[in-house]
Amino acid sequence: MKLLLIALGASVLVWPAAGLAQHAGHAAPPPKQDPHAGHDMPSPPPADPHAGHDMGSQPEQPAADPHAGHVMPEQPATDPHAGHAMPGMTADDAPPVAPPPPEAFQGPEHAGTTVYDSELFLRKREEALIEEHGGMTSWMILADRLEYRIQDGRDGYKWDAQGWYGGDYDKLWIKTEGEGAFGESPEQAEVQALYSRALDPWFNLQAGIRHDFRPDPERTHFVLGIQGLAPYWFEVDGQLFLSNKGELTARFEAEYDQRITQKLILQPLVEFDLAAQDVPELGIGAGLSSVEAGLRLRYEIVPEFAPYVGVEYGAKLGDTADFARAAGEDVGGWAFLVGLRSWF
Repeated sequence: MKLLLIALGASVLVWPAAGLAQHAGHAAPPPKQDPHAGHDMPSPPPADPHAGHDMGSQPEQPAADPHAGHVMPEQPATDPHAGHAMPGMTADDAPPVAPPPPEAFQGPEHAGTTVYDSELFLRKREEALIEEHGGMTSWMILADRLEYRIQDGRDGYKWDAQGWYGGDYDKLWIKTEGEGAFGESPEQAEVQALYSRALDPWFNLQAGIRHDFRPDPERTHFVLGIQGLAPYWFEVDGQLFLSNKGELTARFEAEYDQRITQKLILQPLVEFDLAAQDVPELGIGAGLSSVEAGLRLRYEIVPEFAPYVGVEYGAKLGDTADFARAAGEDVGGWAFLVGLRSWF
């Protein structure tokens, strides 16, 4: 029994030694290398002084706002209907525009009139505007009638032209008219030089000098007249003449442009002369001395160039007709007209 126990003890001691002898001469594998060995690592953050402290149950904290501490501009309120499709609306529909409030019409039209005299202020304001925009100086020449007149065996001619230079208020106005028969001296020829002053947007007051080159003897007249556009677009021209011999006469003319098309225009015209006394040496009688009425149909090839055809009836009346008969002249008749109206 003792021998058995000794044998078991010896085997226990011999077995571990044999295991160690079996691994003798085998090299142990080297440890695995750290891939970050030799790299500079950033310093770790300082330890939280509260680490390990029990803070209790805390709500979840939101992420830090990158704009914290920045002053942001005030944002408009969001339209609660933004992105909603409205029934009956299309992309091209514009929102309604409300009229101005009543308060917008309660103040004065020009605040300066509350401080200065209103009439003076408005007049000076208008004059300043005109001056600032170049003074509105312009000019125009109009040959209203340049015509060939076919009469009963006695063809003739007639002209009526005028022109002006100046601004909206003040102008120098030149007028000329006359007539005669071919192959003879003009029966009538006159020139007027007038100062024209605007009374309103429609009428001008005119004053100046008129000189008659025909008939003989010559006369020079002081002229006072009014010219403009009457209601319903009638162009009117009325003048009083006082000659250097003290003779007082007058003339009135009216015409109207009736557009048939944009280029075809019918122009009725009437003109009559009056005298305050008989002037036998000029063949003029007192009262209504003569009248002319005509129709001219013109075609505007361009507005500045318009040929025309027409008819006209002229007659001498009263004592003027008596003077004409005594001189063997006709007292009236018809004329067929071919002419040109032009301006530039």
